[in-house]
Amino acid sequence: MFEEATEALKAKDPVLREIIETVGPLELEPEGDAFRSLAEAIIYQQLSGKAAGTILERFKAIYAGKEFPAPGDILETPGERLREAGVSKQKSGYLKDLSQKFSEGTITPEKFPEMSDEEVIEHLTQVKGIGTWTAEMFLIFQLGRPNVFPIDDMGFRNAITKNYGIEDFSPSGEMDALRESWEPYCTAATLYMWRSLAE
Repeated sequence: MFEEATEALKAKDPVLREIIETVGPLELEPEGDAFRSLAEAIIYQQLSGKAAGTILERFKAIYAGKEFPAPGDILETPGERLREAGVSKQKSGYLKDLSQKFSEGTITPEKFPEMSDEEVIEHLTQVKGIGTWTAEMFLIFQLGRPNVFPIDDMGFRNAITKNYGIEDFSPSGEMDALRESWEPYCTAATLYMWRSLAE
């Protein structure tokens, strides 16, 4: 999936070349269900992976016999029951809004293939609790879009500072130049940035 991207990035960017050769080939299997992906993203917001994982399992346990609840299931679940599973009042509201927008057809995943990245972001951010960052993660991990540059992601910023010494993350200037140098393969470069933090 990333062979063409990695070869192009290695030719353009000596810093990335070294990271790519250290990390090796990337693998990314786009996730399956759009509703599930977004619901899990809401549950994981602003929590450590371990804490969010525990809450997610309690949340799924509400719906015994189902791998994951459908939008209608969540709409029928009292907010108090969600909070008993550890889902905050605010996130319960977000999950209800997500479920409502899927149920009424405001969010239409079948249209995503025809949409630009910007249109997908605009579409998803109609949901309470889904901002640009969550939409960008969806573009990468759900839709496998090739040119996502998540400038607001903290891990991404930490990796940029570590590898390039850039500390000014305003859209213009050094970050703009970096984005242009990676295009149209920003997603592969981003994945390598995240991986570089573990090296």
